[in-house]
Amino acid sequence: MGYTLLIVAAVSAHYAFLAFGVFGGFVAWRWPRLIWVQAAAALWLLAVVVVGLECPLTWIEDRAREGRGQAPLASGFLDNHVAGIFYPHGFEWLAQIVVVALVLTSWIGFALLQRYNRLRQLDARGDAADHHLV
Repeated sequence: MGYTLLIVAAVSAHYAFLAFGVFGGFVAWRWPRLIWVQAAAALWLLAVVVVGLECPLTWIEDRAREGRGQAPLASGFLDNHVAGIFYPHGFEWLAQIVVVALVLTSWIGFALLQRYNRLRQLDARGDAADHHLV
């Protein structure tokens, strides 16, 4: 039972991390300080895909499977838990393009919102200074 819970926890943490790495930039529109955490998550995801780094969560899942007397999965989380569910097998390249587009859109939107907020603050300070002079 303990190893099963560990597998479920590792897979769940994987999904949460993947979701944050892809969509966290949009969350940062509301909570701007998260942008650096999301950028680090997105860069980690990029390194896993491009360089082929093994994720520690995959290692935990594989050790839990071994603890249950099962063989580790042949490949990583994306191949075993994402491909075929969120996109068809064989279309990884399209999924990667969509992910890059989502992350870049969230970052561009974040930058534009930050610029808008700064201009609004400067305008508010200018209006306050103008009222102070009157």
